[in-house]
Amino acid sequence: MLKYTLRRILGMIPMLFLISVVVFTLALAMPGDPFSGEIDPNNTDPEYIEEMREKLGLNDPLHIQYARWISNFVQGDFGESTRYKMEVSDLIAERLPNTVLLGATSLVITYILAFAMGMYAGRKPYTLGDHFIGGFNYFGLAIPSYIAGVFAIYIFSFQLGWIPFQGSVDITVEKGTLEYWLSRLHHVITPAIVLGLLNIASYTQFLRNDIIENSRKDFVRTARAKGTPEGKIYNRHILRNSIIPLITFLGFDIVNLVNGAIITEAIFTYPGIGQLFLNSVMNQDYPVLMTLTMMFSFLVLVGNLIADILYGVVDPRIRLD
Repeated sequence: MLKYTLRRILGMIPMLFLISVVVFTLALAMPGDPFSGEIDPNNTDPEYIEEMREKLGLNDPLHIQYARWISNFVQGDFGESTRYKMEVSDLIAERLPNTVLLGATSLVITYILAFAMGMYAGRKPYTLGDHFIGGFNYFGLAIPSYIAGVFAIYIFSFQLGWIPFQGSVDITVEKGTLEYWLSRLHHVITPAIVLGLLNIASYTQFLRNDIIENSRKDFVRTARAKGTPEGKIYNRHILRNSIIPLITFLGFDIVNLVNGAIITEAIFTYPGIGQLFLNSVMNQDYPVLMTLTMMFSFLVLVGNLIADILYGVVDPRIRLD
């Protein structure tokens, strides 16, 4: 397992290098000019513009510009945001806790609801409760997150007034107090449910079907023939084997949460990394855009690695050599 993990980590290095080349190339190919946010917009003197381009190194050959950027990036110097006029690292550090809270809350809600509904539907298939859960699942699979977010805001914010429709905390509460954390939870709960809606539906249906399938296996019939109590059969044999594939999805959830947070944060005006990424694209904030793209790519690789490792951890039949 250790050798496999080390090989995968070492294999990430050339992958990240290729990703950095693609990110740098696509940033240059985007409409506009990264130079536009670096100069005084009121000064249109051609000599001043040319002097600033030379000072910023934008007249250097592309390979020199790439080498300078990747060298600074590896050393932790991500540059300065042309939109917010602050260090990119400070800007990301300011927004990252909100996205982490959103992702963690979404994960907790997803697995709690998926396990509860999936175990009930799997243990009591083809009942009224199973059909109700199945209808919810198909609804969750069919409705895109941006549609669900808009309806959630309209119904629960504008019509019922139960939840806030923007921000991450009430600005009137004092930071660090109990009211502060309750306010943060109040702001994050609905975006977290919308973000995890697709996973809740798919995981519930997956667990339900797996429980039904495992309950018909030969080892379950053998256990029943030996007089093993039904509760022990369910918990030790059926449920234990059914949740193994579900646990391994945790690594892929990291990827899904990052991708889904971009849309969800924009809908709920939630000040996290996803909204920052969209703003950087619209405002041509190249330092932020390139840094976040590299970060998302790294998270994808890490998420896939975690998923592969979990396969070997939770299922003893799989050996990673």
